[in-house]
Amino acid sequence: MAAKGQQVDLMSLDVPQLLEVKKQLESEIQHLTSSFGQLKAAQAKFKSCIESIASVKPENKDKTTLIPLTSSLYVPGKLADLENVIVDVGTGYYVEKSTAEATKTYTEKVEFLNKNLEQLQETVLRQQENLQTTVELIRMKAMAEREALAKGQGQPATA
Repeated sequence: MAAKGQQVDLMSLDVPQLLEVKKQLESEIQHLTSSFGQLKAAQAKFKSCIESIASVKPENKDKTTLIPLTSSLYVPGKLADLENVIVDVGTGYYVEKSTAEATKTYTEKVEFLNKNLEQLQETVLRQQENLQTTVELIRMKAMAEREALAKGQGQPATA
């Protein structure tokens, strides 16, 4: 087998080797699909942050509201500062930013993830095409082996 990243002529491989390639492609597709889902979830989180920032309006100042501590735990609180918000910048670090800066930050993150999702989707589609080609080649080679075996025994081949 070729090292990872090298191209291999599938026609030169026998059925057991093709089955190994198929298994590897299925594993890669599963991993890429899982990554795609995780990126989509992160993108949805950032879009939700943008919506939350947009809900910070003067009429909500000093009104009691529920403040999220986690995705499932909320505590009552009051919105005291309409100009600044706390932004999660990753790995447990938070910074105070103006609402405009925070919206810009999250919008940039959404756009960045969107580009990555597009690239990842292209990769998944390419790998799925490779898998389809490999499966078709396995079927053709297995059929050819059965025909050769049948000819060697002097019997007609059956599919």
